[in-house]
Amino acid sequence: MIGFIGIGIMGSRMAGRLLDAGYDLIIYNRTQSKAKPLIDKGAQWANSPQEVGEQASIIVTMLANPQAVDAVAYGGNGLLAGMKSGALWIDSSTISPTQSAKLAGAAKQEGIRFLDAPVAGSTGPAEKGELIFFVGGDEADLAEAWPLLDVMGKEVHHKGPNGTGTAMKLVNNLMLGQTVAAFSEAVAFGESLGLDKTGVIKSLFAGPTAAPILHFKENKIMKEDFENADFKVNSIYKDMELASEEAYAHGFALPLSNLVKAMYGLCQQQGKGDYDFATIYDFLKKK
Repeated sequence: MIGFIGIGIMGSRMAGRLLDAGYDLIIYNRTQSKAKPLIDKGAQWANSPQEVGEQASIIVTMLANPQAVDAVAYGGNGLLAGMKSGALWIDSSTISPTQSAKLAGAAKQEGIRFLDAPVAGSTGPAEKGELIFFVGGDEADLAEAWPLLDVMGKEVHHKGPNGTGTAMKLVNNLMLGQTVAAFSEAVAFGESLGLDKTGVIKSLFAGPTAAPILHFKENKIMKEDFENADFKVNSIYKDMELASEEAYAHGFALPLSNLVKAMYGLCQQQGKGDYDFATIYDFLKKK
C-alpha cells in the first residue's frame, strides 16, 4: 500500500498517476472534498496522517509550505506517530534544506527512512508524468522509490544526502522566479516602445535568451489571464523567501533574487497571491 498526503493541484495529479499505474493508494488531505475524485477512482481515504502511516509502507507527501509539513509530521495524529520502522517517507514539498535534514533526523529516530524529493514542473507535467525529481537521501532508498518516481516523473536527479534535493529545488525556483520576471519586463519594455506584444514575444523566442518555461507562460501573458494559476504568486514568493533565508544562514547574498522576490511580494499586496506568478507582467507593464 502506498500512502499519499497532500491532494492539492500538484499532489492530486501525482497521486492520480500512481492510481492509474495500478498502485493501491491510501490518501489524506486536510480538505476531504479535494480528494473525492481520487476516492471515486479507487483510492482509500484515511482520517489522519497517522492512519496513512499505519497502513502504508511508502508514503509521499506533497504539501504547500513548511508549516503544513511540520503539522503533518508531528503530533498525536501525525505521520511519524503512525509509520512503522523500516517504512519509507518521500517528501516532495518545497521546504528548506535545514528543515529536510531535521525531518530526516526525526524519521531516523523512529527507524524510518527519508528522501527529500521536490519536483520541477507544474500542473501539466504532473498530469503527464513529466516532472523532474531532485532527490536527497540514501541511494538504496532511492532505488526502492524509483518505480514510483518513474510513474510521476521523467527524470530523477540524485543530488546527495538528505537536504540536497530541497537545496536544488530552491536553486531551481530562484532562477524560475527571476526568468519569468525578466521576460515580463522585456515584453513590457518592448510594448512601451510601441512594439507589438505578439511580435516581441515571437522575436524573443527566436533568439538564444528564451528559457523553456517561457513558452508555457506565453498564452497567459498574451491573454493577460492570470487568475487560473499553474503556479501561484504565493508559491514563488514562498520559495524565494526560503532561498533568501537559507542564503542568509550560509552567508551568501542574493541581490537579484531579493529584488525580484520583493516584486512578487508587491503582487501579493495587490491581492494577487492566488494568481499565476506570470501576473508579474501586469505588475511591470506601463499603464
